[in-house]
Amino acid sequence: MISKKVILTGSFGVGKTSLFNQFIFKTFSDKYLTTIGVKVNKRVVTIDDQEVSILLWDIAGEISQDKVPNSYFLGASAIIYVVDLNRPITFQNAKTDLDHLKKIIPDSLIKVVGNKIDLIEEDKIEDLKSIMPVPCDIFTSAKNGINVEDLFSQLASELLANN
Repeated sequence: MISKKVILTGSFGVGKTSLFNQFIFKTFSDKYLTTIGVKVNKRVVTIDDQEVSILLWDIAGEISQDKVPNSYFLGASAIIYVVDLNRPITFQNAKTDLDHLKKIIPDSLIKVVGNKIDLIEEDKIEDLKSIMPVPCDIFTSAKNGINVEDLFSQLASELLANN
């Protein structure tokens, strides 16, 4: 079994903690509670008979990633950068944030996740894609569990391939 540190990050209120809870505990809460500091838990994902222990760090949301202590990111194998599809303002800092993260941890895998797909009408998705400064790797709904398992399975596969 391999163990990999994975960081969930992005602006406040984009659903990082909800993705964390959906992946780790298979739960969702409508109550919004701000994450203070960092929350850590792990889950093992099996890909082609190989186990990947994902040590998932849920970091408090910031308007800009340069406000997050660099020490949180050190040793990370992957970053999941989350934006809220229902609040396009959360796309605003994506390019700058991702450039900043690439400087801190240049060898880390980065996935951009558009969360809250359940709140978006299907015919509006292409419009959203056109205004995003960086493309999303996957669209999820932490509330309904849409693509959450797929996100972490894809991530685990890529981490195994890069190991």
